[in-house]
Amino acid sequence: MDEQGHDDHRTTVTIAPPAAATSYEVRVRPGLLDQAGRLIAASCSADRYAVIADTQVANLYGERVLEALAGADLDAMLLRFPAGEWNKSRESWSELSDRMLKAGFGPDAAVVALGGGVAGDLAGFVAATLMGGVPLIRIPTTLLAMLDCSVGGRTGVDTPAGKNRVGAVHQPSLVLTDPTVLGTLPAPQFAAGLAAAIKHGLILDAAYFETLAGELDEVFARRPEVLTRLISRSVEIKAEVVSRDARENGYSAVLDFGHSVAGAQEAIAGYAWLHGEALAAGMALEAAIGEAAGVTRAGVSRRVSEVLEAAGLPVALDDDVDAERFFQALEGGGKQEAGGIRCTLLDDIGRLAGSAEKGWSQVVPVDLVRAVLFG
Repeated sequence: MDEQGHDDHRTTVTIAPPAAATSYEVRVRPGLLDQAGRLIAASCSADRYAVIADTQVANLYGERVLEALAGADLDAMLLRFPAGEWNKSRESWSELSDRMLKAGFGPDAAVVALGGGVAGDLAGFVAATLMGGVPLIRIPTTLLAMLDCSVGGRTGVDTPAGKNRVGAVHQPSLVLTDPTVLGTLPAPQFAAGLAAAIKHGLILDAAYFETLAGELDEVFARRPEVLTRLISRSVEIKAEVVSRDARENGYSAVLDFGHSVAGAQEAIAGYAWLHGEALAAGMALEAAIGEAAGVTRAGVSRRVSEVLEAAGLPVALDDDVDAERFFQALEGGGKQEAGGIRCTLLDDIGRLAGSAEKGWSQVVPVDLVRAVLFG
């Protein structure tokens, strides 16, 4: 509860067997950043805390988090790494791990991942591997990380073979989300983050999708109460998926809607596209693929594109993406198989075309994908 008597929105993520049984809270409320010390001390006690952030986020919020931790008598050190997806690498992981070891961090330490998805994945991988694994606290500072990346245990680094090809499943002990930090987020990254919320509505909650579509002006005004509600609902959706499939090898395929096309676009662009931008184009195009395959209700792709465009997001591939480069990228990303492309498709808005018995993804013929995307 804050000074005005406002309660946090709390979502508990429960991880059941066959994964190691555990649970953790995701707390969402304006003002949580400055209360991080007290909340971390109560939920994740450690001898020392390594706050890992990229240079941009460290300059914005690093000292505030250190002050919050010091205010709760917690010993913490800020470790910076260069900003950018291309720095989510084995080299960065090695350097951060070595710096922690040199500074005397041991098995009683904990890692605080401060930042967006890159910081969460990289710092999470450090936490998963240092001394056999130490606790992880996530403090997301981008909309995409708040809505999606910070819920769940996926951590890792990128390799020449693709994104997150080396990593580990390491659930956080606590997630603290303060929507007010989004005030410093650049407009393109804010819009890109919204793609994850739109995806959550499209796959599992039609009412949420339509609410988002009707509130875009208020969302882009970054009103804290609107953002709190939006983030909280997406967290609930992601938490339900993670709770059912912690190791991400079954039901979590529902989250892959849009990702087959998005992954190819990202790879071709050398990751110059923001992930949410690529996801938006992927969702629009995979909705069209689903309609062409007779799986998705007619008219869905038009509605999906309308909302994405209203959010300022792309709904098509880059102009320089041709069929040859696209299918090469798909093959490199492991999405092409047996003469087809593996996709997670919609049945309708808010409902996926899949089941536990038949699987949550399906193979679409290459010729159909080629016809939809390239004519």
